Amino acid sequence: MELEQAAAVFAEVRPRLFGIAYRMLGSASEAEDLVQDVWLKWQTADRAAVSNPAAYLATAITRLAINTMQSARVRRETYIGPWLPEPVDTSADPTLGAERNEALEFAVLLILERLSPTERAAYILREAFDYPYGQIAEIIGSSETATRQLVSRARKRIVAERHNPVTGQERRELLSAFVTAARSGDLEALEQLLAEDAISYSDGGGAVRASRFPVVGMERVAKYHKAFADRFWEGADVELGTANGQAVAVLRRDGVAFALLTVNASAAGIEQVLWQLNPAKLAAFEN
Repeated sequence: MELEQAAAVFAEVRPRLFGIAYRMLGSASEAEDLVQDVWLKWQTADRAAVSNPAAYLATAITRLAINTMQSARVRRETYIGPWLPEPVDTSADPTLGAERNEALEFAVLLILERLSPTERAAYILREAFDYPYGQIAEIIGSSETATRQLVSRARKRIVAERHNPVTGQERRELLSAFVTAARSGDLEALEQLLAEDAISYSDGGGAVRASRFPVVGMERVAKYHKAFADRFWEGADVELGTANGQAVAVLRRDGVAFALLTVNASAAGIEQVLWQLNPAKLAAFEN
């Protein structure tokens, strides 16, 4: 009976634990592994001595994620080509949809990759989950003053690097127009959509053919997409959907998802073109 009660307590906070771990790691599969690790820890813990189970479990998942993030950075140094976050279907996944969308968008996740694991944790706990600074300080093992500085520094970096992003509806329209232009290989239309310093990233993870280096600059990005228009889009069915709280295009061939495309944009146009091609990261969009 006691274990049943422990399971009920865990089930209630599980969505938040997954949300913290995913935002820390940018990987749904790795986040699930951490949630399972915390569940095992909770089963063997002295639960009678835990006055606030939700706080205890949030602390456990955050500290595990900080440690995992440090080792993940070492692994990503040998990753083949650009690394992009694993997309999650926020329209269908209650484990993420139940929380705020903060720190879920691809542009923010990519900026968070450049923060220290502790700085990333402080920002996520504050901005995505609204934890008080005192509690965040306890979780990450810092002072409240230092924690406030970590969050403030992270906020400033994200604001500085996001360049006044367009609204969700505008991004959806830009994505749709980009799909049309890329599919037809319309060089002029592609150039009109792109910002001068646009960058295209393709994550194939070494499993499929993809550019192993980012393609930089409006003209190069436009020519790159024109060059593979014929063979890449042949037989592809395109469906506009939602991942990580933003518009995406899911490309399927014979019912199997082989690519997920999204864009990040400002008033200057599309600044980032993100291609997720790694089959291991498309599991959420198989059907």
